[in-house]
Amino acid sequence: MTVLDLFAGPGGWSEGLRALGLRDIGIETDSAACATRAAAGHATIRADVAAYPSTALLRKVSGLIASPPCQTFSAAGLRVGNVDRDLCHQGLDDLARGRDTRATLRAACSDPRSLLVVEPLRYALDLRPDWIALEEVPAVAPLFEHTAHLLAGIGYSTWTGVLNAADFGVAQTRRRVFLIASRTRPALPPEPTHADGGTCADLFGASLPPWLTMGDVLGCLPSEVITRGNHTTGGSRFPTTGPSWTLTGRARSWLLKVGSRPTATRRRLDQPASTLLFGKAMNHVAWIDADGTPIRRLTVEEAAILQGFPARYPWAGSRTKQFEQIGNAVPAPLAAAVLRPLVPAALEVAA
Repeated sequence: MTVLDLFAGPGGWSEGLRALGLRDIGIETDSAACATRAAAGHATIRADVAAYPSTALLRKVSGLIASPPCQTFSAAGLRVGNVDRDLCHQGLDDLARGRDTRATLRAACSDPRSLLVVEPLRYALDLRPDWIALEEVPAVAPLFEHTAHLLAGIGYSTWTGVLNAADFGVAQTRRRVFLIASRTRPALPPEPTHADGGTCADLFGASLPPWLTMGDVLGCLPSEVITRGNHTTGGSRFPTTGPSWTLTGRARSWLLKVGSRPTATRRRLDQPASTLLFGKAMNHVAWIDADGTPIRRLTVEEAAILQGFPARYPWAGSRTKQFEQIGNAVPAPLAAAVLRPLVPAALEVAA
């Protein structure tokens, strides 16, 4: 039995499974993402999820993961998915009734990608995995709730809700909606591992550490003192909140700016990053001084670390494609937290 990862991307869910000692097989069509997965050691079928015959996987899948493309529903895009939402609801209902109307509905959509949100239900109905984990932008919540209702009708326990990546050890306040379903145990949201400002010990002595900051994960704490000059005779000493491997002569606090508008989000290094949006805004995710003076763009390595990937993850493709993969991926620590309560159920059945 295996875990199937639809729209697998560069391996956010896969890295979460790897942290739990497990592996998946991804279905992905993008060549750069497939190359990244191969370099990282994640098995992949290069295919279109919507065209792939799910029946080829009958009795082979114990867990189903999916993060359908979110561009049509994302706040960073044109949100044409909102126009197509009724067609997506119809697609879900039709699949539940045993009718495949995807081709007709796709032709009626303002953006054909909107209808990809129904694909996880198609695979779930055909394969009946023991557990399911789905992720999308919050705007898709009504469609996930509809999907959960249909899954409940065939015997799944379900939960849907929005999770903040910062609550699970990611230095980014990224909010995404999840659908969790299980045929073998109650579906429950994961327990947070961190909290905004941390929490005090309860009656059982348990407490949560504060959210990780960009400074924590990028390797340069705000209190660190850097010496520049001759190490024998001394030199200029100053505190810095800039990433240690890219330190400049400025002794000012750095901020990360996401966006080009006057209202663009700015976060200090002693805070988590805001949601990292690349796509058209890629060149506007940059470090600035406290007075707003540009320093430089965010690097691929920094973006990957802020998304919860290892520093040396083997990204493939152009710089634009690498940022695109990072921005679309599920942060691995969040993926592991969501999957941890589900995976034992699959292992027990497989055994």
